Amino acid sequence: MKKNRLASLFLIGAITLSAITACSGQNAGNNTNSASQANGDVDIVIGTANGSLCLAPLHIAIDNGYFEEEFKNAGVTWRVEEIDLGNISELVASDKIDASTQLAGAMIPQIDNGLEITFTAGLHTGCTKYYTKDPSINSVADLKGKKIGVPAMGDSSVVALKRKLYDEGIGVTTDNLEVEWVVYALTDLPLALENGAIDVAALHDPVAYNAEQEYGFKKILDLSTDEKFKNEYCCMAFVTSKLAKENPKAAAAYTRAMLKASAFVQANPREAAKIQIDNNQCSGDLEVNAALLESYNYGPSVSIASKTITDAANELKRIGELKTEDPNIFIDKAFQTFEGVPDTFVYKDGKFEEIK
Repeated sequence: MKKNRLASLFLIGAITLSAITACSGQNAGNNTNSASQANGDVDIVIGTANGSLCLAPLHIAIDNGYFEEEFKNAGVTWRVEEIDLGNISELVASDKIDASTQLAGAMIPQIDNGLEITFTAGLHTGCTKYYTKDPSINSVADLKGKKIGVPAMGDSSVVALKRKLYDEGIGVTTDNLEVEWVVYALTDLPLALENGAIDVAALHDPVAYNAEQEYGFKKILDLSTDEKFKNEYCCMAFVTSKLAKENPKAAAAYTRAMLKASAFVQANPREAAKIQIDNNQCSGDLEVNAALLESYNYGPSVSIASKTITDAANELKRIGELKTEDPNIFIDKAFQTFEGVPDTFVYKDGKFEEIK
């Protein structure tokens, strides 16, 4: 992943675990189905949100017609629904949506607790960082007995840090908890760290890099560069378990479209940024947004996403943080592949190449 040269200019609307707020009033791009239809009138309802640069693949799949193309080829009817991705669990449970994107680390505990979704492809790698101002803390190995500020206990930053702490021999379970978790709103965490209320802050971009620049915090862990996490996806495409079982053609078409869209963003970050701005899906300066998209690794993959879920589930089971008795049962539920979906797409010279 390229280093972020302009991260201090990140949009506040960038994706976070605890809440992703949608802008209202955006129409569904190339979607030919009415957004006012009842859910039962189409085969698949896709949840989308405006205001987030990180949702570029979802926006591009709509705007460039990849959903339209894939669903038409599969004989699937579809529409998009403007949602608040922070309410993803409730929307899935109430059958309001059938597919969307979300941070994998956030959803693993929810799937373990019964949320009926399954991931289908990885879209981009990590954007979470951990900071301190304590001169005695130089790495995760120094966090025993420390107060760690997080946006929520179900946040992906907590799942990742528990795995890292466990590697260092630091207890993270209820029976052997050797750190103190303290919850603050994401935007309040930098001030809490600056004021000494916590020893470490777990932050998602854009808050992360902005805090680093404003306060001069010391970064002790960056999921985009850490050897353990740099090749794991943070944001993944998912469908409901019901859709995967009852309409695998729709699930496959959705996944193919998202793989194409992510490959397009990887190859054409400036054009992707322009499309988002032109369609009122994301505000900001074109050149800045383009540079930010370029700074992430949007190279999509089915197999690497599957490995991400497998590695996380197996580690969480060893730690004692996975309820499912057999991690393989959890993995089979949390990640599925579909006939006709390649491992990835590469976009070059206006064409997509399937990579099996």
